Amino acid sequence: MTETRRPARRGQQAEADELLMRRAVELSDLYLGGLAQPESVRWVSNQRTRWGSCTPGDRSIRLSERLTRMPDWVVDYVLVHELAHLLEPQHDDKFWAWVSHYPLAEKAKGYLIGWSDASRVPHPPADHSG
Repeated sequence: MTETRRPARRGQQAEADELLMRRAVELSDLYLGGLAQPESVRWVSNQRTRWGSCTPGDRSIRLSERLTRMPDWVVDYVLVHELAHLLEPQHDDKFWAWVSHYPLAEKAKGYLIGWSDASRVPHPPADHSG
């Protein structure tokens, strides 16, 4: 999935966001039965305490640029996590059941917690690892 990485130059933002959108659709198809259909998926620079965010009302997903330093399977986890919010907005059992369809979910959550601890960056509470 390295093609989804945000390019160094801002002029390539639209292309990077389009690649990220394509990956999100692919992951929805693979792990969520194609039910999570985002309207937009993009990289953002203003998320310092979250890895990603989703607004179910307008079906938009944003991923922190900090993820560009992470392995692809971790970025995929955050995408699946945010896609699952399009199906279940709250972090309830139904939501986590969707997220668990991604086979590396627990490993990726641990990776993000470890990265945050090592970097002395606050991480979300245990019920919100995305």
